[in-house]
Amino acid sequence: MLAAALALVCANTPLQVYYTLLLDTPVEIRIGSLEIAKPLLLWINDGLMAVFFFLVGLELKRELIEGELSDKRNIILPGVGAIGGMAIPALIYTFFNSSDATAMDGWAIPAATDIAFALGVLSLLGPRVPTSLKIFLTSLAIFDDIGAILIIAVFYTEKLSLAALIIVACCIPILAFLNKQNNGSRSLYIMLGVIMWMAMLKSGVHATLAGVVMAMFIPMQSKTDENYSPLKDLEHDLHPVVAFFILPIFAFANAGISFTGVGIDQILHHVPVGIALGLFLGKQVGVFGLCWLAVKLNLTSLPKTMSWGSLYGTAALCGIGFTMSLFIGSLAFEQTQVNLLFDERLGIILGSLASGVVGYLVLRLLPQHDG
Repeated sequence: MLAAALALVCANTPLQVYYTLLLDTPVEIRIGSLEIAKPLLLWINDGLMAVFFFLVGLELKRELIEGELSDKRNIILPGVGAIGGMAIPALIYTFFNSSDATAMDGWAIPAATDIAFALGVLSLLGPRVPTSLKIFLTSLAIFDDIGAILIIAVFYTEKLSLAALIIVACCIPILAFLNKQNNGSRSLYIMLGVIMWMAMLKSGVHATLAGVVMAMFIPMQSKTDENYSPLKDLEHDLHPVVAFFILPIFAFANAGISFTGVGIDQILHHVPVGIALGLFLGKQVGVFGLCWLAVKLNLTSLPKTMSWGSLYGTAALCGIGFTMSLFIGSLAFEQTQVNLLFDERLGIILGSLASGVVGYLVLRLLPQHDG
């Protein structure tokens, strides 16, 4: 939050010129004919965020093997909520932007949930929030992340390079072999991960997906030491790096909106309106509505310590889409000839802020032991 606020300060003061120059700084790596040349902003979005997605992949694998998602009974409610929480916001955005082919590239922006921000708001409520609510929100966010990964892979993939994809395909059986051997050597995985990331970057498939793929092959348990988990150890080490370095840098690089010359026409533009309403209303209707329907159809049930009120408050918090929405927005609009980045970020900030405030107030006003 502080990094995003600093970006806004830089973008709306005389520091703006230096902020822009910093993000536009060309950074180049060349080995013979192999060249990767991008502005600093894209190194952050394509490079550092690959580490973020690697951590997401590690958390997903752990949850599926021994966490909450290893029990099928715990999957239905958050799974249904995640489906609704992605579909309804996308439909709301489409309603406002269906006549604009360029704007429609951003249909997936309000479908994302920022688990770090949402859990951060829950933490402000302390003991008022039962453990079941935190588990529900975390599980829903994991399904949401799976959906975001699939969306990026399918809809935000450029023209494919067969040669680069072959290199990616060659890395996978090597990773599978290392996994089968329960090899815990980080250096081998890092080397293969860098090769896969570079190949993904050149392939047209978004490079951050290399992090997710590599995470699936990190061994859960060491062969030689039953008390050591390479996956959990790596996850533990990456958490502070991602939380206190990568995500703040990403927020600083992507949240710098200049309000110079902004009028009511820009605020009411169909892109920010579609995103803001998709996050604020779409998440509430999608998550709460589909969970309610699933319970009424006896497909699942509410946990004993969760009430309809607490479920609604959590559904509102799911409308905080900050990090993931900004990331998908950069994929949707950074390559277009029409500059919609301002519209996209404005809608994300307004929708996320409104969702966070409403979610907090609903959960705060509920009786402490309600749910």
